[in-house]
Amino acid sequence: MISREEALDVYQQMRTIRSFEEKLDALVKVGRLPGFLHLYVGQEAVAVGVCAHLNERDIVNSTHRGHGHCIAKGVDLKGMMAELFGRRTGICNGKGGSMHIADVNLGMLGANGIVGAGVPLTVGAALTAETKGTGGVAVAFFGDGATNQGQFHEGLNLAGAWKLPAVFVLENNGYGEATPIEFATAVGDLSVRASAYGIRSLVADGMDFFDVFEKAGQAIEHARNGEGPTLLECRTYRFLGHFVGDPMGYRSEAEQDDWKSRDPLETFLAKALELGLVREDALKRIDEQVAAEIEAAVEAAEAAPYPEPSDVLTDVYVEG
Repeated sequence: MISREEALDVYQQMRTIRSFEEKLDALVKVGRLPGFLHLYVGQEAVAVGVCAHLNERDIVNSTHRGHGHCIAKGVDLKGMMAELFGRRTGICNGKGGSMHIADVNLGMLGANGIVGAGVPLTVGAALTAETKGTGGVAVAFFGDGATNQGQFHEGLNLAGAWKLPAVFVLENNGYGEATPIEFATAVGDLSVRASAYGIRSLVADGMDFFDVFEKAGQAIEHARNGEGPTLLECRTYRFLGHFVGDPMGYRSEAEQDDWKSRDPLETFLAKALELGLVREDALKRIDEQVAAEIEAAVEAAEAAPYPEPSDVLTDVYVEG
C-alpha cells in the first residue's frame, strides 16, 4: 500500500497527464498548436502505476501516445510543451515533436512513431543494464497492435533467452487505430503470448491504479532481482480518438460510456478517500497548481523562439 504522501503524488501525476492532454486537445482544435497528436486520456493509471516503481537507473521506451509516459517519468512540463510547439526551448530543441519526444538524462529514451519499435530498444537497454551491472530495469510501453509486429516477438524471445531485466507493458486499449483487436488477432488473451518465449505474464486492470501498481511492482522486482522479464498486460481504454480529430465512428456510445464509468482518476480518488490517503482540500490545491503550471507552460512555449536554420546540423549522427 502507498503512503499519504505517495497518494498525493500519484494523484498529481495522473491529474497532470489528464489536464495536459485535454489542454493539447483544445489547443489543436482552435488552431494554436500544429501537428499530429495522439492523446493518453483514460490510460493514466498505467503510466503512473508502472513508473511509480522506477528510479533514475531505469529506462523507459514509449510509443506514439507517449506524453503520459514522459510525465510519469519526470520529464519537464515546460520543456515538453515547448517541444510540442516546435520551439527551441523544447526538451529536444523543437526538433522531435510529439512522436519523438525524449529526455535521455531521465531515462526516457523517447516516444516512437513506429509501432512496436520500443520493444527491441528496451531489450538493448536491459542488456546494457545487465552488462554494466547498474541494477536498472528497462520498460517498454506498447499497444495491442504491436503484439502482431515481428519486433515484439523477436524482442521477447531474446529477453526470455537471456533472462534480461525488462518489463514489457502492453497497454491493451482494444483498438489498433480504428481496428478492434478481435478483428486482427486470433487470441483473446494477449498475455498468453509470453509463454511461447518462456516469459512470465501478469494481467492488470488498467483503469485501476492500485492493481497496476501492485502487478507492476511484482514485475519490476522480478526483473531487478535477476529473475528475467515479464509481460504485463494492462487492459485499458483511450477516452479520445486515435488522434486529435478522429471521428471515432468505429466505437459505440454505449461502449465508450461503459469504459468512462471506470475513469482511472475517479477510481483512484474513490479508493484513496475511502482509505483515508487523501483529503478534498489537498486535492483542490493540486488541481489549481496543475492548471497554473500548464497555463504557464503554454505561455512560455508560445513566447519562445523557433530553432535557427543552423540547428538542422546539430544533434545528428552524420553531417552531410
